[in-house]
Amino acid sequence: MPSKNQGCPFAVGNGGELHQHAKGEEDTLTTQQGAPVADDQNSLRVGARGPTLLEDQVMREKIFHFDHERIPERVVHARGVGAHGYFENYGNLADLTRAGLFQRAGEKTPVFVRFSTVLGNKGSADVPRDVRGFAVKFYTQQGNWDLVGNNIPVFFIQDAIKFPDLIHAAKQEPDRGFPQAQSAHDNFWDFVTLMPESMHMLMWAMSDRTIPRSLRFMEGFGVHSFRFVNQAGESTFVKFHWKPKLGLQSVVWNEALKINGADPDFHRRDLWDAIQSGDFPEWELGVQLFDEDFADKFEFDVLDATKIIPEEQVPVKPIGKLVLNRTVDNAFADTEQVAFCTQNIVPGIDHSNDPLLQGRNFSYLDTQIKRLGGPNFTHIPINAPKCPIRHFQQDGHMAMHNPVGRANYEPNRTTWRCRIS
Repeated sequence: MPSKNQGCPFAVGNGGELHQHAKGEEDTLTTQQGAPVADDQNSLRVGARGPTLLEDQVMREKIFHFDHERIPERVVHARGVGAHGYFENYGNLADLTRAGLFQRAGEKTPVFVRFSTVLGNKGSADVPRDVRGFAVKFYTQQGNWDLVGNNIPVFFIQDAIKFPDLIHAAKQEPDRGFPQAQSAHDNFWDFVTLMPESMHMLMWAMSDRTIPRSLRFMEGFGVHSFRFVNQAGESTFVKFHWKPKLGLQSVVWNEALKINGADPDFHRRDLWDAIQSGDFPEWELGVQLFDEDFADKFEFDVLDATKIIPEEQVPVKPIGKLVLNRTVDNAFADTEQVAFCTQNIVPGIDHSNDPLLQGRNFSYLDTQIKRLGGPNFTHIPINAPKCPIRHFQQDGHMAMHNPVGRANYEPNRTTWRCRIS
């Protein structure tokens, strides 16, 4: 029986009807294959009380998809929230780097940012005492650049070979499966007291920096020393800093405990509400720049991720600003599927020989293939570059695009470049 609500584009029943409509759509509900669904609420059976028939392709497709909805969560940084925005460049840095996004004042580059806790599982609370991830994907005209950092300027270890041990010690204890979302437990203390290089990061981790009041009041750091390279091939060491326009604020420990109990989604809700209300969060991107001579004379190795270069010695120079102005349409499609890789750089930005960074360059690609099913994770919209792509890579699981034309190799005589369908 149709409803009296004539504003609805289709008739609405009183409940119990066999034929179901997609909400707000005039067309009939369909399967993933596009076939109309006659009944989305009752399985096909033999008689009124008979067994369910396996030939009910509608039921089987629906259950099949539900059974496969989850993908492996990240080993670290599982608990995350993301947002879209842009990076606006302040001026011409051609003397330092040939990276296109730093050549013209006022140029805006689309970005996606994912904030996260490090140690908590996907369903943990937002405000544990924990390091926060601050990962930015720049969709530049020369390809994607991923600046994957934390809200602390240093790290626990100097060499990536120690990373599995660090995370095993900091995650929940394997026999009991707890505690999670906090590093201050017996296994962690056992490890760090045997690892003197971790003491600097430990002081940061036990400070108010690891219980931020909001993601909007949080600094970010690239942690490692990278390199800017200009058109002449001249290189300059660079360390990246994100400075929040709203300043730096934290909660006290008693507040953190109450917040986690009252609203475990406190940080993600705060970010979402701020963007939805037009109060767009902003950060300035600053750089510390130094040359080989400074690196040789500095009291510590600039490739040691457990050390900082004091801003009193090398001031941070602002070069642009980050603005987050759009929430995600779907948390899984964007925040969960986004794949950050420190290996993703663009011309004019290069890695240093930092052994921790070198290990990350290896590990991140491994991680994305494990989580997202194969080598074609760049076909997922959140990971796809926004500039033209040309290569001869083909096939694999979930290939959305393949080379077009006769030649799928190079060099070849049939085409001077590869086109992607």
